[in-house]
Amino acid sequence: MAVEGKEMSFWEHLDEFRTVLFRSAAVVVGLMVVVFCFKSFVFDTIIFSPRTSDFIIYKWLNQLAAWKPWLSALEVDAFQIELINIEMSAQFFTHVSVSFWLGFVLAVPFILYQLWIFVRPALYPGEKKAVTASFAFCSLLFITGLMVGYFLVFPLTIKFLGTYQVSDWVENQISLKSYISMFTWLILMMGLVFEMPVLIHLLSRFGIVTKTFLRKYRRYAVVVLLFLAAIITPSGDAFTMSIVALPLYLLYEFSILVCKEKRVEEEAVETT
Repeated sequence: MAVEGKEMSFWEHLDEFRTVLFRSAAVVVGLMVVVFCFKSFVFDTIIFSPRTSDFIIYKWLNQLAAWKPWLSALEVDAFQIELINIEMSAQFFTHVSVSFWLGFVLAVPFILYQLWIFVRPALYPGEKKAVTASFAFCSLLFITGLMVGYFLVFPLTIKFLGTYQVSDWVENQISLKSYISMFTWLILMMGLVFEMPVLIHLLSRFGIVTKTFLRKYRRYAVVVLLFLAAIITPSGDAFTMSIVALPLYLLYEFSILVCKEKRVEEEAVETT
């Protein structure tokens, strides 16, 4: 590890960064092997749970509908989405790829910690405190984004698209590849976009954005968020896009709250 207070050469920095990458990769591979060994739990209990009406979010919606009659539109009828596989090696490679992505997701807090160790020696004491909080906040928001994606965005998307029919004559046959692709893409992207408040907070500390700026251009931000939601949504349908767009808008409003506004006294000092 780098010694704080000691100036390092470019090659020493490069060697230190290589160590960080090696440790992070080793942890990802280790977690990937662990996930790979628990195939039944990972797929049957976690990944495939949202494809039936027994999933927790559907039960909550039914309880809400039973509690308040005016929420009856939220009631979810019993359903079960059947998956098919049409490629010889698809199931094995799906197992491998899912194990890798879950291993990577589980390793994110460790990776962020390794990055923090790498940059810490170059920071001043005041900066260390701020960056430490930012790294911890990043991990929390990333995990929150994954949870929102798994318990809200993905289930409602699968329920709508997997049961939607243009005619009773046309039966849905969802491929394993399609299901897994939407699962990994939606949930991982929700984890990443939940980092928005951290990005806004850092930009505000550098004076690039302010609360006034974010409030003034809120309407334009909504358009940008809708465009971002359309990019995140793999299916491109309006229903899924609206489900993704709502958390993004709430994140924008939360970003305004955490935006660092310069104090009047600091501005006065800078002008003197």
